[in-house]
Amino acid sequence: MAKPSGSPPDTVRKTDHAPFYRRLFARSSFGFAALDKERRIIDANDALLRAFGISSIAELPAFDACISSRDRAILPFAMRRELTEQAPWEIRLQRPDGDEFWVLASFIEPPALPGDDLAPDMIVQFLDVDERKRNALELAERESRWNHALESAGQGVWDHDFARDQRFYSRQWCTIRGRQPHETYDSALDEWIGNVHPDDREHVLAAIARQESGETSFSVFSYRERHKDGRWVWIESRGAVVEYGQDGKPSRIAGTDTDITDRKEAEERLSQMSRRLELALDVSRVGVFEVDLKSNTVNWDDRMIEMYDLREKPDIGSWERSLHPDDRHVAEKTVATGLANNADFANAFRIIRGDGEIRHLRGRAAPYTDMAGIPRLIGANWDVTEDVRIQEELKRAKDLAEARSAALEAARARIEYTSLHDHLTGLPNRRYLDTEIEAAARRAEQDGSRLAVLHIDLDRFKEINDTLGHDAGDRMLVHAAGVLSELKSATDFVARIGGDEFVFLSAGPAARNLASLAEAIVTAMRKPVTFNGHICRFGASVGIASQSGAAIDARQLLVNADLALYRAKNRGRSRHEFFTSDFQAQIITNKQTADDILSGVEQGRFLPYYQPKFCARTLDIVGVETLARWNHPTRGILTPDAFLKIAEDLDCVATIDRIVLDKSLADFAQWRWLGLGIDQISVNVSSKRLHDPELARALRTLDIAPKSLSFELLESIFLDDCDHVVLENLAEIRNLGIDIEIDDFGTGHASIVSLMKLRPRRLKIDRQLVKPVSRSPAQRKLVGTIIEIGRSLDIEVIAEGVETSAHVTIMRDLGCDSLQGYALARPMPAEAIPDFVRRQDWRKLAGGARDIHDASPHPVSS
Repeated sequence: MAKPSGSPPDTVRKTDHAPFYRRLFARSSFGFAALDKERRIIDANDALLRAFGISSIAELPAFDACISSRDRAILPFAMRRELTEQAPWEIRLQRPDGDEFWVLASFIEPPALPGDDLAPDMIVQFLDVDERKRNALELAERESRWNHALESAGQGVWDHDFARDQRFYSRQWCTIRGRQPHETYDSALDEWIGNVHPDDREHVLAAIARQESGETSFSVFSYRERHKDGRWVWIESRGAVVEYGQDGKPSRIAGTDTDITDRKEAEERLSQMSRRLELALDVSRVGVFEVDLKSNTVNWDDRMIEMYDLREKPDIGSWERSLHPDDRHVAEKTVATGLANNADFANAFRIIRGDGEIRHLRGRAAPYTDMAGIPRLIGANWDVTEDVRIQEELKRAKDLAEARSAALEAARARIEYTSLHDHLTGLPNRRYLDTEIEAAARRAEQDGSRLAVLHIDLDRFKEINDTLGHDAGDRMLVHAAGVLSELKSATDFVARIGGDEFVFLSAGPAARNLASLAEAIVTAMRKPVTFNGHICRFGASVGIASQSGAAIDARQLLVNADLALYRAKNRGRSRHEFFTSDFQAQIITNKQTADDILSGVEQGRFLPYYQPKFCARTLDIVGVETLARWNHPTRGILTPDAFLKIAEDLDCVATIDRIVLDKSLADFAQWRWLGLGIDQISVNVSSKRLHDPELARALRTLDIAPKSLSFELLESIFLDDCDHVVLENLAEIRNLGIDIEIDDFGTGHASIVSLMKLRPRRLKIDRQLVKPVSRSPAQRKLVGTIIEIGRSLDIEVIAEGVETSAHVTIMRDLGCDSLQGYALARPMPAEAIPDFVRRQDWRKLAGGARDIHDASPHPVSS
């Protein structure tokens, strides 16, 4: 044996005493190597050297270097002495030329023998298994590639070995069915067939029976199987007999299952599409043809033959022979061009059918090359004769319409002009104004200029219309339009928006003096105009609003100008007014007050105050007058002069009347329960409330004792507004036992006849008549006359505005029935009434009762 590197001295090696392991190496066909403690190879047999392809130990490196770098990590575990009795390790050795080969390596700790001083630290035995290992790896690689191919193809493998009673199902086989490979699955036929679609079970069982009986060695069938999630999956199963038993029947069948659900659905969609196409062709009467351009053979479907009324089998010349002579050249050229360009094309032509009838056809065709490389032409024809006739009729109608288009266009222009202009003055109308003002606002925003609106209303125009007739009125309107047109510049716009109202828009970068413009309009409108010998004079009031900047609100400008016009008319007419910030602030204030009123109605902030009425002779309390007050959350108790006008604009006075009435009736019931001796309350009723058709029905729902309630009506109400609704309500009020009083009598235009017609229970002499009686004999005489008139008509008379003890004495002496005023009591809230009645302070006549909550210096009667 060759001398290894690092071996003992030659004198030791040449001894006649050979180590035991060396004798063992020499007799073995396995490769052996002896290692020292540093894992150097100190000895090796010929079998090992041959395996490494060397002849000397000197050519071997250290033991670790003989191991493939991929397997060196296992050496610390394989060479542990407590593991040396384990099974051999499968590792790769590396030859000096880098070639690797597989071995089974056993690591052995040699026994210590007496007198054996040359025993190695460890012996390694090698068995060459390279060919077997590589065959196994190749086989595994082939199997892996085959499995991957089947998996990537979506095929699940199955193997039924009946002889060994074994069944195998691949991972893909399980995936197709929504199962996991590790799931337990009962593959018995009786169980498995339950998952097959009922419609498919019979032919599936038949196919399986034919193969298992040996009738056929290979089978292919498709069926539906229930997926784990409940849906049906189409599966194509292919199976082949791979082993037969001694009885000649199959003992092992293997195959693949493929999920063909997508293919089946595509086939179904294609089938449905084909059916729909066939139906569409049949319904639309479209005929289909195909031409073999190589053999010049044609194929026409039945619809084509029927369309052409062909009496013989179609050939390559049938189409040309059927063409109308006048269309043949163009139709044939169209086909030739399409074939030459190998592109689809459309065609239109006439044919002469077999029965001689001429029909109009349309067609489309496309050349293509089939899978055999044969050039073909496929196309369709359809009959458009009726469409052509309709088109011809439409063409005639179009020609007729075009002949009339000039007249229609002129009429349209006239209609458009009429829709945008006032027929009398020729000025733009409200519709035109709405469009123009928006456009003017946008232009002003872009160039930063000002947009001004002047709202003009003619003064005394109604008198001219009423006295001289509408012709005169029309003449004045035309004159006013002419005045405004003369005053406008190129960038201005004038419109009549209705009646005697006009709007003048002043826009553009050249800012005009709006006050001067308005004054010029007012001055020009004052000039007299002659009509049929009559001198007509009228004027104009002008409201002005303007705005500039990045966000001009055209609609709001119109509203603001209208509000300014309203102010101009209220301040005397024939003048102009600007919409100012103060004006706007007043509008905002009114708007806030209106909002507060509506909130007050919702929150129940309107309440009654009461001013007692006294018998003129005894000064006993005979009743109280209910006065509406508003308990404002920030301004305190407010009298009607702070809210009545806005409440009327909001149309909620009737609602406030109803609230005050309900609360006063509740207070009255409480006073009666306390025994205060107040026998009647009176409440003010507005004109709006009297005109309410539901008033009587609402009153009937209240618990009102007869003669305990009295309604006070303004004198002007029963004189001016006694229509049938008011009269019906007054009649129903009497029927309910409610008295009627006339308030503020003497300030209106009441007559004895109207008093007799209304028949009120009482009338109240207005304070303006009562106040002077202490210093004016004539006034005392006038008041005495009113009292005598009331007495003669059996009407009680109440004097209001009794402010001094002298008033008390004079009105009593004049024969007045009741007194009301500051000399006796001021208005007070409901909770103050009981204490006031018990104290009897009014009898002292020392300046009247103290107003606990209402510090107003003058009385308020509504």
